[in-house]
Amino acid sequence: MNIDQIRADTPYCQDKLFLNSAGASLNPLIVNQRVKAYLDEEEKIGGYRLADLREAEIDTFYNEAAKLTNCGAHNIAFTSDATISYIKALSSIDFKPGDVIITSNDDYSSTQIQFLSLQQRRGVEIHRINNHENGDLDLVHFKQLVEQHNPRLVAIAHIPTNSGLVQDVEAIGAICAEKEILYLVDACQSVGQLHVDVQKIKCDFLSTTGRKFLRGPRGTGFLYVSDKALAAGYSPLLIDAFGGKWTGSDSFSIDQTAKRFQTWEKPVAFVIGLKEAIRYANAIGISNIETYNAKLMTYFRQQLSSVSGISIYDKGSRTCNLLTFRKAGKTLKEMQEHLDTHHVYYSVSTKEWGVIDYGRKGIDWTIRFSPHYFNTEEEMDQVVGIVESM
Repeated sequence: MNIDQIRADTPYCQDKLFLNSAGASLNPLIVNQRVKAYLDEEEKIGGYRLADLREAEIDTFYNEAAKLTNCGAHNIAFTSDATISYIKALSSIDFKPGDVIITSNDDYSSTQIQFLSLQQRRGVEIHRINNHENGDLDLVHFKQLVEQHNPRLVAIAHIPTNSGLVQDVEAIGAICAEKEILYLVDACQSVGQLHVDVQKIKCDFLSTTGRKFLRGPRGTGFLYVSDKALAAGYSPLLIDAFGGKWTGSDSFSIDQTAKRFQTWEKPVAFVIGLKEAIRYANAIGISNIETYNAKLMTYFRQQLSSVSGISIYDKGSRTCNLLTFRKAGKTLKEMQEHLDTHHVYYSVSTKEWGVIDYGRKGIDWTIRFSPHYFNTEEEMDQVVGIVESM
C-alpha cells in the first residue's frame, strides 16, 4: 500500500485527526469528483436521459460490489443504506407465530428493535446466543439453541456498532449451512475494513452501507442475496415495477436477480459514487487494507491502554478498527470538549445502542475511535498524547 498516495487522495485527513470511519468516513477525492460531475451533467440534460446514456457505467457498480464480496453481479442489489437492506431481507421471510429468530446479545439496536417488532406483530420468538467471558459467541450454546428451537432465521452482526468485537460469522454460517437454516449477516461495520467473503460466511443475505469503512457517499448501501435464496423465491414483501413485472390483472413475476430487492428510483450520482469507492478499495486490495488496519490497531490499542486511567471496553478474541474507551474521573462532556479542541474526530456510543452489552459492562457511554487505512501510527501517537493530557 502506498500510504502517501492514499493520503494525497484523501487531502482532508491531513488537517485533523480523523478517527470516525465507523460513523461516516472521508471519501477519496475521486468519489466526490464523479458524483459532482454526474450531477453537473444531469443538470444539463435531465436524469432519465443521462441515466440511459450512462447505463453501462452504472451497471459496473454491481461488478465492483460482487468483486469485493466474492459473488456474482446478479447477487447484488443497490439500497440506500444497511438498515434498508436488512429490512428488505427480513420482509422476504414469511414469519409465522412461533417461528424462532436466533441472534446475539451484541447485534445492532435497530435490528434488535426489528426483531422485537416481529415478536409483537407476528408472534416470533427471539433467542440470543450466550457469550463466553471474553465476549466471543458460545458456539456450543448456539448449537443447543438450533437443536431445541429449529430456527426460521439466524441473524448475526459481524461487528456491533458499540464495540470492536468481531463475531465469528463463518463458524455460525457453517452450522447454518449444515442445518439448512436461513442466515442473515449485518456487515455494515466490516465491509471495507475486513475481507468479507460471502462464500466463506455461507450467508443467504448480507447487508452493508456505503458511508462507513467503504468510504462512499451517505445514502448508499447494498444487499447480497445468495443463489439459494434467489432460487427459493425470496423477495421483499412490498415490491415495485423494477423488482417485478405486472404480467396480468391479478399476477406479477419477480426479477431473477437480487434486483428484485431494489426499487425503480435511486440516486444515480450516488450509485456511481459508491461504485468509485468500492473500485478504489478493490484497486488497493481489501486484504492489504485488512492487514494494514490490523497493524495500525494493534499499535494504537497498546499505546492507548498504557495511558493512566484509561479503560478499553472491547471484548473478543478478535477485535477490529473500533475502539471504545473512557478515562477515569472524566465526564463525557469533558472528554468531548478536550477532543474537539484538539480537532480529533470521533463518535460517542451510548447504552441505547447496545443495551445488553453496556448493561453487562456497567457503563452508559464510551468514546469510540475508528481509524482507517489512510491514518498513520504517527497520528495514533498524537491522539494518545491528547488523551493523556486530558
